[in-house]
Amino acid sequence: MLSKEKIQRINELANKSKTERLSDAEKNEQKGLREEYLKNVRKSFKNQFKGMTVVDPNGNDVTPKKLKEMQAREKRKH
Repeated sequence: MLSKEKIQRINELANKSKTERLSDAEKNEQKGLREEYLKNVRKSFKNQFKGMTVVDPNGNDVTPKKLKEMQAREKRKH
């Protein structure tokens, strides 16, 4: 998870870009912070996804093979 300070800085740069131009240094900082934020979002989503099981209306496990393989790899890691 991103620190509160980094999220606050992302918001500051976004607000500033709406009212005035960002310097090249600020643009690079904004890009780096956004990439870090998206990396964390994707990681969090992937972790939630790994814990899923898909069940059809009849109660049968129909979890996709690719997801089952990902879950098996995670179990072997731990």
